Amino acid sequence: MFDVISVIGGRGHAWAREMWHAGTYVFIGGAIVSVLAALTGFFDWLRSSEAGTQARRTANTHATIMSTVTVLAIVDIALRLNGYHTHATTPVGIMVLSLVIAGLVSLGATYGGTLVFDYGFNVETAGDSPVWHTSEQDVFPGRHDDATP
Repeated sequence: MFDVISVIGGRGHAWAREMWHAGTYVFIGGAIVSVLAALTGFFDWLRSSEAGTQARRTANTHATIMSTVTVLAIVDIALRLNGYHTHATTPVGIMVLSLVIAGLVSLGATYGGTLVFDYGFNVETAGDSPVWHTSEQDVFPGRHDDATP
């Protein structure tokens, strides 16, 4: 949002530059947290899911999306730091990249939420849910049997 506000404000407002700088700080903090989350997520994945299960496929999708987010955030930060002292507002290209990253975070969080809230991944005993059995067929949210949709 800082980037969007900065672009809307334009060069005529001093606060637009402050929003540009605030967005940079937020991205740096987010990238640091993202790397730490990726490390803990990797160890959870390694010992908490079995290959061939829906839970593993969902975890792999979540990891792929969030790893992409981390790489894009690092690119975003590099672009920001390159123009940090010279730009009066957020460059439009960086704003677009930031919005793409935000969209991917939302998508990745959806898969992560499914792991935690639907599958009980590393939260509680999942019981005898089909998502923990090796199969090629996925169970859709809200379905707790192995019947076809």
